[in-house]
Amino acid sequence: MNGRLITRRDEVLLEAIEFAVERHHGQWRKGTKVPYVLHPLNVGYLLLQHGCPEEVAVAGFLHDTLEDTVTTVEELRERFGERVAWLVQQVTEPDKSQPWEVRKRHTVEHLRRVQDEDVLLIACADKLDNLQMIREGMRTHGVEVWERFKAPLPAQRWYYTTLMEIFQQRLTREPGATLAARTMEVARQVFGE
Repeated sequence: MNGRLITRRDEVLLEAIEFAVERHHGQWRKGTKVPYVLHPLNVGYLLLQHGCPEEVAVAGFLHDTLEDTVTTVEELRERFGERVAWLVQQVTEPDKSQPWEVRKRHTVEHLRRVQDEDVLLIACADKLDNLQMIREGMRTHGVEVWERFKAPLPAQRWYYTTLMEIFQQRLTREPGATLAARTMEVARQVFGE
């Protein structure tokens, strides 16, 4: 391998990537033929790209494992440590059986109150990747892209607009300020505001 040494940091990041690929195997992005695992991989990559710490990027790669797979908190704790497991818990919707609006209101209130900036960074990168996927869907499918989602366009606009306000108000230091600004830019492209 071109003589480059694999560092402990590389090993941890690769382990998180492999874990996400294994756990999200067979899942697809809503209404597409795109493997779902590309989303958490993009989230982790965005966090690395913006200079976030290793544990934050690892949690980004794993951010949907509790919500969308059979993964347990204990398993994350054993493999990736207490901090990563806690971060993933913080960005996991507590009860997917609840209606969309209830879940999203919970997320909004949680992100308004949470004291740990790393949680906001992961949530912001998650929303940035979702918005980028929606933007690409709009380019290829037009407004039909909204039919993929459980909530209609006005509800989606409310959710993302509210989150953008939270990110802009709370992520004022780097790397969060740049990540929030980038997310806001894509949100404006998607929602035309």
